Amino acid sequence: MSDVDLSNLIGKTLVFGDFMNTDIIIPSQYLEDSDPNIYCKYVMAAERPTTWQEIQDQGETIFVGGIDFGSGSSREQAPDAIRYAGVKAVVAESFATIFFRNCINVGLPLLEVPGITKEVTEGEEIKVNLQNGIVTIISTGKTIQGNKLEPFLLNKLEKGGLIPELQEYVKENKLDQ
Repeated sequence: MSDVDLSNLIGKTLVFGDFMNTDIIIPSQYLEDSDPNIYCKYVMAAERPTTWQEIQDQGETIFVGGIDFGSGSSREQAPDAIRYAGVKAVVAESFATIFFRNCINVGLPLLEVPGITKEVTEGEEIKVNLQNGIVTIISTGKTIQGNKLEPFLLNKLEKGGLIPELQEYVKENKLDQ
C-alpha cells in the first residue's frame, strides 16, 4: 500500500509545453545506467537542463504539461525518471496512452486536465485530488475539473503501481506458498 494521499497532492508547478515526448523527458544518452536514482537527475534535460535542480530546490513539485505529454517511444524509464526525481504528480492537457499506463504501472500519480496550462503559472502551488479529478490553485482557491481516473486505475496508484498490486494479490491469495 502506498503512503501517498491521492486526494491531497500539493506542490509547486514546473510548467512544460505541448508534445513533451519521452526523448525529452529522459534523453537516451542518460540511460546507460539502468538505476533510476541516477538517470532521474537528467529528467527533462533536453528541454530544460536545470529541471532536476529546480525540483530539489523547490521541494514538493508537480509537473504541468500541455497536449500529448509523454508521446514518442514507449520508454518505460520516462515515468520512473519523473518519479525518482521527486515529482509528486503530473497534470497535463492530455497524455500519450502508453505513457499514461506506464505512469499508473510505476505508481506515478497523473491527471488529465484540459486547459490546465492556461490556468496555472510556473511556481504556483496547486493541490491535485485524484479521487475527484480536481486541481485547486492554492493562492486563489480556483478549482479546475479534470478527467477522473477509473476506479481500477486509482486502486493501482493507491497500491503504489502494478508490481505492488500484484505482490499484494499473491500474498492475499497465498500464491507464494
